[in-house]
Amino acid sequence: MVKVRMDEMSWVEVKEALDNGFNTVIVPVGSIEQHGPHLPLGTDTFIGEALSVMIAEKLGKTLVTPPITPGCSQHHMGFPGTLTLKPETLMQVVRDVCKCLIKHGFKNIILLPTHGGNFAPIETLIMELAMEHKDVKIISPLKLEELIKIMNDVMAEYGVTFKEAGVHAGAAETSAMLHIKRGLVKMDKAVEGFTGEYTISQLYSYGVKAISNTGILGDPTKANVDAGKKIIEKLAEYYVEKIKKELRI
Repeated sequence: MVKVRMDEMSWVEVKEALDNGFNTVIVPVGSIEQHGPHLPLGTDTFIGEALSVMIAEKLGKTLVTPPITPGCSQHHMGFPGTLTLKPETLMQVVRDVCKCLIKHGFKNIILLPTHGGNFAPIETLIMELAMEHKDVKIISPLKLEELIKIMNDVMAEYGVTFKEAGVHAGAAETSAMLHIKRGLVKMDKAVEGFTGEYTISQLYSYGVKAISNTGILGDPTKANVDAGKKIIEKLAEYYVEKIKKELRI
């Protein structure tokens, strides 16, 4: 298996990869935030990292940077352990990382956020970077709604409703974590979270804790490892398809 994780490579290996046509790089943009009493704070980061590696292997001639964390998680600050950046801070960090990658010779940069609060800052940043670096393609192929739909559609195949699959620490994310980091999932701590109605405006204005005192939006007790494996595979396939279209490779 060809190495794709840059943090596991020496500078010599990265140079050799670039010399051999590895001019595409994926930058996972994760978070350090509460995911209920049963999942670790790094859930979004772990999922993004696993996805990025799988996508890189499927694309070929693609490397993966270490994930950027923390992200924009102000709406989770009602729970201890959560770390957050201001959107402009996250944008500046990602901008600096992109500049490093461009200097080293990468021609295609794929920004891959897996936390809801990171999507808007990344989308804004991409528009700015596109104007600054016209000879480099910088993309973020999925919108948050697509990411959630793919995950929750897989859960539906296992008899789990959209609200049970959830958008945060529910059956979908818990299933994915059972597949990639099973040892960090405490299913004995999993409880049904909030599965009622709320708006995105309420979520960001008042915080998750005002809606769910456990921090769960969904029902993680419905999770299973087979669904989690399929979620990661489906997401990777969908990302690869979108990336190839956008980069025309």
